[in-house]
Amino acid sequence: MKHISILVPNGENNLSSIVGSYKILSRADQIWKEKHGKEMFTIQLLGISRAVDFYDGLFSVKPHASIEAVKRTDLIIIPSLNHNFQRAVEENTPMIEWLGDQYKNGAEIASICTGAFMLAKAGILDGKTCSTHWSAENVFRSMFPTVKLQTEKLITDEHGLYTNGGAYSFLNLIIYLVEKYFDRQTAILCSKIFQIELDRQSQSPFIIFSGQKTHADEVVKKAQAYIESNLAEKISVEHLSSTLNVGRRNFDRRFIKATGNTPLEYAQRVKMEAVKKELETSRKNVNEVMFEVGYSDPKAFREVFRKVTGMSPLEYRSRYNKEAAGQV
Repeated sequence: MKHISILVPNGENNLSSIVGSYKILSRADQIWKEKHGKEMFTIQLLGISRAVDFYDGLFSVKPHASIEAVKRTDLIIIPSLNHNFQRAVEENTPMIEWLGDQYKNGAEIASICTGAFMLAKAGILDGKTCSTHWSAENVFRSMFPTVKLQTEKLITDEHGLYTNGGAYSFLNLIIYLVEKYFDRQTAILCSKIFQIELDRQSQSPFIIFSGQKTHADEVVKKAQAYIESNLAEKISVEHLSSTLNVGRRNFDRRFIKATGNTPLEYAQRVKMEAVKKELETSRKNVNEVMFEVGYSDPKAFREVFRKVTGMSPLEYRSRYNKEAAGQV
């Protein structure tokens, strides 16, 4: 029989991602047993403490066993962490070291939301693709610059490592793993029982872009401020770099290093964030909003918006602004 380990890290973590993972995977195993006459997995909660309190002691989780008692496991689930990521990884050093050893021994690992910080701290994600909650993007990039972070992705799957976006999107990851480890029919049945959407791929519609400002490059900060204050302008990167007395090639290099985006990508994301807010709150039509952020070509505008959000402007407004959804 194979083994699934759901980790219970020390510190104030996300209880729902621990309980939800255990509930869905246990139900999948029950479905498998009913169909095939035997269970496929032993599912255990593992920790480095006998009990971990949540929400100021309102709840407590007592792991089935210590990580030291499990020498080999097939799949490890890392839950979402609290928002003090540096402290969270420091408090769980033995667990992070255990993760590295288990991965070397053939275990596959799935991180939920900000659980990716533990996975990255173990060095397992270096040079690989990863997702996490969009709000943690800047901190993650600064702590783990060698990881290829892609917060627009809901789920990544690479070399036996699975990561996902934020909050309750972990439900989509667990259904994805049910299909991987059991079969499609079990995943479909679980999705119906727990009413979780199958095959969701993106967290782009949920991202709120606030700009990467945690860097120390003052020239890039001035460029960011200019871009954000001139939404209606068609930004010329050549002119902007010249205004800041920096060569174009050097400017691009510094901008990418500081923000993770090219100047053009950054301008697009800032403009599209402004568009999203207008579509959510105003009754302006799409063309009006398009002109306000410096676009005159509807086709180009729609392409950029879809690239950033994963949907068309009309689809976005229909989802988030019911009052204006009937307008063209």
